[in-house]
Amino acid sequence: MIVSADWVLPIDRDPIERGAVEFEDGRIVAVGTAEELGAGKHYDDSVILPGFVNAHSHLEYAVYGGFGDGLDDFAEWISRHVERKARIGFDEHVDIARLGAAKCLASGVTTVGDCSYSGAAAVACAELGLRAHVYLEVFGSDVDRALERFARTREHVATAFDHRVRPGVSPHAPYSVSLSVYEACSELGLPIATHISESAAEVAFLRDGGGAWGAYADLLVEPPGATGARMLADAGLLGPDVVAAHCVVVEPDEVETLAESGTGIAHCPRSNAALGCGVAPLGEFLRAGARVGVGTDSPASTPSFDFYDELRSVVLSARARERRAGALSAADALELATLGSARALNREHDLGSLTPGKRADLQVVSLSGSQWLPWEDPAAAVVFDGSPERILATFVDGETRYEKGGLEWHELTAAAHNARRALLALATATPAAANAPPPRAR
Repeated sequence: MIVSADWVLPIDRDPIERGAVEFEDGRIVAVGTAEELGAGKHYDDSVILPGFVNAHSHLEYAVYGGFGDGLDDFAEWISRHVERKARIGFDEHVDIARLGAAKCLASGVTTVGDCSYSGAAAVACAELGLRAHVYLEVFGSDVDRALERFARTREHVATAFDHRVRPGVSPHAPYSVSLSVYEACSELGLPIATHISESAAEVAFLRDGGGAWGAYADLLVEPPGATGARMLADAGLLGPDVVAAHCVVVEPDEVETLAESGTGIAHCPRSNAALGCGVAPLGEFLRAGARVGVGTDSPASTPSFDFYDELRSVVLSARARERRAGALSAADALELATLGSARALNREHDLGSLTPGKRADLQVVSLSGSQWLPWEDPAAAVVFDGSPERILATFVDGETRYEKGGLEWHELTAAAHNARRALLALATATPAAANAPPPRAR
């Protein structure tokens, strides 16, 4: 199959005007001009670029928008999520995760690095054809209980894992998981994702049990006496198979440590801003040579899975932090969202750029009617005026997984909204009622 457009942005080489991409059997065969390869299916006023690699998501929270928004009290925020999450069963988790996967595909995302509480994300990604590393979450300080939870969850969704949907493990965070559990997770030999240094309150608690989180110690593990980055580095638990999400409150030596270890950094600027955590030192990470990618996190802390909104936040927050317009260009942001995120997931060998031999994961974005036409800089046009509404098609392994006007997902959306109704049910509902099938959409 050959697809062509006004521009092709391969990411690892210069933009190609009137470009085309040829793919076969799930892999890219050639990238060049339409004159060289043939026009194939042509998209007017459009750009073809690699599918986004969402380096950090929680698909199972796709309908959690507004839960605890603006709360400063950590205990109240986390307790609200835990309590509501307990009101639904696995089938509802899957319904929600399907919506999350669909929203990602409709936003040009072809791969996610998803931290999954129930494992439902694996099922959803397998069904919708979204490529994924699904990191099954574990919590607590007891190694046996953590590994038992992991094994039980993995077995429950085992049939979803294949060459496209791969299993991983997510020891949640240094404040919710002990070092011994981190070590046990590392011994599983699977890719790892975790949350590190998301806020100043987290860092203060980890160092000495103090700060705003000190009053909530009964919800957390014993503080290790060091930040998450230092604790994991000292234990030899950082490396290319580890993704660290957020990394907002880090010292210069921690930036160097994370970079030198090859640990992937999932940069989530909208989530960091919405939760009042601050602006991560993206420029410092890039100058240190860190493997940085972009993640949306989830609607529990971010307005949406809209990857274009995330891209604009990447650019604007970087420029604001460094107080200069040249701190990050649109082309830089696209590289972070594609090849950069692939590096963060340790998948740059087969994902993240339109390169012959790599997987045929790509998106087609229309700029028809945009103020950015006629073209001057296609990368800037895509970043600053792209949106899910402009996505014409999303391909994973060369197969169309989203096409504008062809996939509406009405039933999928209704099921997810029903699950949200269950999450919003009265807190006095009995466990049986909380796990009963949600009411039909009206």
